Amino acid sequence: MTLRTTLATAFATLALGTAAYAANVIQTGDSAKGAILTDGAGMSLYTFDKDTAAVSNCYDDCAKNWPPLEAKSNSKPQGEFGIIIRADGSRQWTHKGMPLYTWFKDAAAGDITGDGVKDVWHLARP
Repeated sequence: MTLRTTLATAFATLALGTAAYAANVIQTGDSAKGAILTDGAGMSLYTFDKDTAAVSNCYDDCAKNWPPLEAKSNSKPQGEFGIIIRADGSRQWTHKGMPLYTWFKDAAAGDITGDGVKDVWHLARP
């Protein structure tokens, strides 16, 4: 095997691993309200009406209650799933441009207690 072939194989493996990362972090799950997006642990994901495409408006106490779905430094956008840089410099996953969050009161995979909170939080849908 030549160095070029070895490098090409290594790059292809890395690219596939990175592309698969979004699928490991964000999944589709079933809930009492139908199909939803979940994180890799099966916890429900939410969107916030006060956000705009590619901009999070949830910081401080809001972010403590609604933790942003963190995108690791080696994560890459894939399909409908993108990454934004928050005002604090952290990276957050988005779906169709909208930032994704979990909810601190959801205790177990499948909980959907954050849906409808203050009429501005909604389950993220595939």
